[in-house]
Amino acid sequence: MTHTDHYAGVTAVTDADRPLLERCVVLAEEALDAGDEPFGSVLVAADGTVLAEDRNRIAGGDRTRHPEFALARWAAENLSPAVRAEATVYTSGEHCPMCAAAHAWVGLGPIVYAGSAAQLTAWATAADAAPAPVAPLPIRAVAPGAVVRGPDPRLADRLRGLHLRRIDRD
Repeated sequence: MTHTDHYAGVTAVTDADRPLLERCVVLAEEALDAGDEPFGSVLVAADGTVLAEDRNRIAGGDRTRHPEFALARWAAENLSPAVRAEATVYTSGEHCPMCAAAHAWVGLGPIVYAGSAAQLTAWATAADAAPAPVAPLPIRAVAPGAVVRGPDPRLADRLRGLHLRRIDRD
């Protein structure tokens, strides 16, 4: 499977997804304002109920405090396997490999992201940011069975601005 094959089967964001992705971006802004990297995520039940949300919390030194990982852990502790399988994780940025693995291991349902790993990498490269210590693999390179929608082109400029602010700050 080639790198581009990992994006095969990734579908477009829907109009119904957008309010939840907007909430993720607000959480990402809150994270950035708190000194963290700009990422936020929302876990939603099959009936549309918001179950939990979180934002990046790595500023304290624990680089594993990603919201997607936190929501996967929360889901494993609080939801049955059947409910997890139907729950959707909405997120400002495509899951990193660690978070994609956590998502798959606990059996969560679809992932919908506003910005892709490829976009984030391009923005960081253009701004001469130091490369991340982990390869920016697409979700399906880590969790090939994941159902994925994204990115949302309507949020690209806003996300780019948040990440450039973080790069400038750091």
